[in-house]
Amino acid sequence: MKTFVYPEMMVHVGLCTHKLPMQVLLASDNTQFLMGELSRYRESTVTSVGSANLLESFRNTDDKSADVILLDGVTDDSAVIAHINRVLKEDGLVVMQHPSLDEVEANTSLMQILGNYFKIIMPYHLENGTTLLLCSKEYHPTADIILQRSDLLEGHSYYNCDVQIASFAMPQYVRKNYLGIIRN
Repeated sequence: MKTFVYPEMMVHVGLCTHKLPMQVLLASDNTQFLMGELSRYRESTVTSVGSANLLESFRNTDDKSADVILLDGVTDDSAVIAHINRVLKEDGLVVMQHPSLDEVEANTSLMQILGNYFKIIMPYHLENGTTLLLCSKEYHPTADIILQRSDLLEGHSYYNCDVQIASFAMPQYVRKNYLGIIRN
């Protein structure tokens, strides 16, 4: 995968879906990889926490303090996910890594935990078969995309509003495997 695809899709899908992403929490041990893309959002304040100990990082974060959480890692820890819910505002969303869509059992378990907190849970494609997961309390990533924000961003090598919408298209076997689990 080209090195620009992951950071562009990790950052812009979430920040172009949320209506007003003022407070962004970045959970990553590789923040500089994503900060270049986050710096395009001058109106957003980015707080960074390490991902080595997610439970401790989220435990020490204030309630309802983030509009968007970017989790540069995989977790299926229900305590971490409960803290993510606590940290997110009422209309917040999280973009995170997850097991390969071929790992149906692992993803089903993760998505069932996420289903306790989020009304929208949707995987989306990058290139090369990699997917990320967008979980939202309010905003739908294809219906609520902020086209003006998406179109005004410049300097991308991969991301645009059409790529965002297309990245959520899933093959039929994926739809069947996750029927009732993916929420869109």
